[in-house]
Amino acid sequence: MIADFFSDHDWVHFLTIPVFTGVVGWLINWSGLVMLFSPVRFHGVRIPGMRELATVLPRKVQEVPGLLQGGVGWQGIIPARAAKMGSIAVDKAIAKLGTPSDFYQQLEPDQIAEHIVTVFRPEIPQLVDQVMREEHPRLWRDLPRAVREAVVERVQDQLPAVVTRVTDEIGNHIDQLLDPKIMVIDHFRNDPALVVRIFRDFGQRELNLMVAFGFVFGFLLGIPVAFADHIFGQWWLLPLLGVIVGWVTNALGMWLIFEPPEQRRILGIKVHGLFPRRQDQAAEVYARIIADDVITLERIGDFLLDGPRGDRTRQMLATALRPAIDKAAGPARPALRVAVGPDRFDTIRESVAREAVGRTLSPFKDEAFSRRQAEKIRVLVATRTKELPPRDFVEMMRAAIREDEWMLYAHGAIMGLGGGFLHLWMFGVGG
Repeated sequence: MIADFFSDHDWVHFLTIPVFTGVVGWLINWSGLVMLFSPVRFHGVRIPGMRELATVLPRKVQEVPGLLQGGVGWQGIIPARAAKMGSIAVDKAIAKLGTPSDFYQQLEPDQIAEHIVTVFRPEIPQLVDQVMREEHPRLWRDLPRAVREAVVERVQDQLPAVVTRVTDEIGNHIDQLLDPKIMVIDHFRNDPALVVRIFRDFGQRELNLMVAFGFVFGFLLGIPVAFADHIFGQWWLLPLLGVIVGWVTNALGMWLIFEPPEQRRILGIKVHGLFPRRQDQAAEVYARIIADDVITLERIGDFLLDGPRGDRTRQMLATALRPAIDKAAGPARPALRVAVGPDRFDTIRESVAREAVGRTLSPFKDEAFSRRQAEKIRVLVATRTKELPPRDFVEMMRAAIREDEWMLYAHGAIMGLGGGFLHLWMFGVGG
């Protein structure tokens, strides 16, 4: 029977099947990577009524990028889920990397205070002059120059103590004022290309290897398909088995990247996911991106003043600054209070404090200083990421893909179906 098989078999038909499945497997994984990363922004057309229609479609269909926004087109799976990856990255990793207080202390508040004093001191004369001209121009104009200069000098002398009090107050309340989760989610949502970079910067070699393995998986799976086609000789068999091969090829590719998180032996062979085996290198890349682009001193300052809890930050800073205004008047404070009236004096004090709040944290926006402090955040994030359990690390990286993996598998199945029909058209029915 074996002799009959080898003598009567159409070898061209038989051997081209695993070649076809190999090529299709390579194309599946290559195009699957394109689907994962490109385009960064949604490309397609908006269709009236699509948003409403999408809400009644099955939940899995709703996950196709663009549908719930009323469009038909495509956005890379990873950039489309950038905000979600940011959320899970915080829950799985960044929350374990450190509290807001840890990040703040890593930035060395003493150095921040020293930098604020250096930058803010030259602005004191202008600040005091501006407020006094707005609130009580006649009094300020009539004061002798020496008295005005003494007021400014007293404010400047108090500046180091005041700024230290401000940075201490921020540190004491940082857990209530700063929310790294919101910072990360907002930044990933606004800059989805950043999430693509996280994968590309450390995992491009593994992703290329996954594409190459697509051919290997496809070829190996094609061998039993060739035997089944010869034995049964049904026209529908190749397209049907092509669906299975396409689905399995993509599933194996994803498994190759992420599983198993810890090194194991399967049939005596050491097996370890391509990404988790390079956790240390990934940690360095991830830490650099987080420190340079996400949790930066500049963005912390923006969040403290203009984020959802900015009003609380401003109120807290104003409270810390008020005593400086009282002390600035020195021995003349009672006389000034009588001269301008208690209400007017309090208004001046509030105005100076309010104006000083924004300027106090403006040095946070100093790019050169922010870059120097970023190195400290990078070291913290890298160290803690390397210490993450492999399963948590994998979940952090896979979060943006997991719920949408079915799209990749369905894409592989469709391409396998097409490959089966193409082979059938070119070589006919086997057997």
